[in-house]
Amino acid sequence: MFDRKKLEDFEDKTLAPYGLRSRNSKGRLYPEDEADYRTAFQRDRDRVLHTTAFRRLEYKTQVFINHEGDYYRTRLTHTLEVTQIGRTISRALGGNEDLVEVICMAHDLGHPPFGHSGETILARLMKDHGGFEHNKQSLRIVTYLERRYPEFPGLNLTWEVLEGIVKHETEYDRTDARDFNPDLRGHLEAQITNVADELAYTAHDLDDGLRSGMITPTMLESISLWGIITEAVGWRRSQPLDDMTRHRLIRRLIGLEVTDLIDNSSQKIQQSGIQSVDELQRLPYNVVAFSEEMHRRNRELKDFLYKNLYRHYRVMRMAVKAERILTDLFNSYIEEPATLPRHFQTLFEERGLERTVCDYIAGMTDRYAIEEHHKIFDPATLP
Repeated sequence: MFDRKKLEDFEDKTLAPYGLRSRNSKGRLYPEDEADYRTAFQRDRDRVLHTTAFRRLEYKTQVFINHEGDYYRTRLTHTLEVTQIGRTISRALGGNEDLVEVICMAHDLGHPPFGHSGETILARLMKDHGGFEHNKQSLRIVTYLERRYPEFPGLNLTWEVLEGIVKHETEYDRTDARDFNPDLRGHLEAQITNVADELAYTAHDLDDGLRSGMITPTMLESISLWGIITEAVGWRRSQPLDDMTRHRLIRRLIGLEVTDLIDNSSQKIQQSGIQSVDELQRLPYNVVAFSEEMHRRNRELKDFLYKNLYRHYRVMRMAVKAERILTDLFNSYIEEPATLPRHFQTLFEERGLERTVCDYIAGMTDRYAIEEHHKIFDPATLP
């Protein structure tokens, strides 16, 4: 029988010296007895899994809005793919897989509807009222907004999970770690989550772009990574790019990136000579990183995706629609707070009107935001 103590003993035997042990956690803000058959990090993972915010990710945009097709990534499938990649990297580097998993699962909980466009819009609308960043909103969800326990607000997650959420940083995400040792880098598991996120969205956005037809193989001919993976699977541009071939190409791309990341990170760890979590966090650089050559190739692919997918007229048209929908909703609720659901009207004194409205909108799925806009602004739609 594997009780929590045996699971913790197993961590001691299998994790690298710089991997975080659940028994060494700094604990929770509100003291609790830990579970009999789960480590503290496994318990945190389960708490995130059962949140309303996690379920809503199914109907929140990654690149393509939900109704554009059943096969495109949503914020939920992206999160699950990040989690899978994160666990693979963590296992290879001797990190705590459970800690990586929970940070990966929580890292996008704060995303509003309509992807990064929605975040930009809410940030503009809230610029005089405390601003909006999805990283901060993720932390706000797990520490305050989710109400599932009578003893405390939020989920009462461990310090290490909260630190990992706060220190989530990619090219499109910035961190504000003033309350979580801002002078220290993210722990190994936080660094793994950051890179797994970038790796996943780059590969899978390329996949969705090809599936949608917005990106074609001809457009990719000058991209070095495309040349490497097409050569590896034996595909030639004279051949049709069918679904099976596309799957093989994306699979090869992910495998290539993960292998480079693990090999380079392992080398950096060995060269650093670190022997503890604290030593890792005090380094002047992240140890989880791609090689210089892979970083350059990724930069080339990201620039291509930005120009040809994220700025594609179909995506931009949806961004314009999103701006109108969210701006209309925000201004309508501010001008007439009585149009908000009754539960949210009771929160004005506690949170302030603007923050209450922001929390309500940020929690919406794409579908719900569109329906709500119809109800308020379309006279033919019943409220």
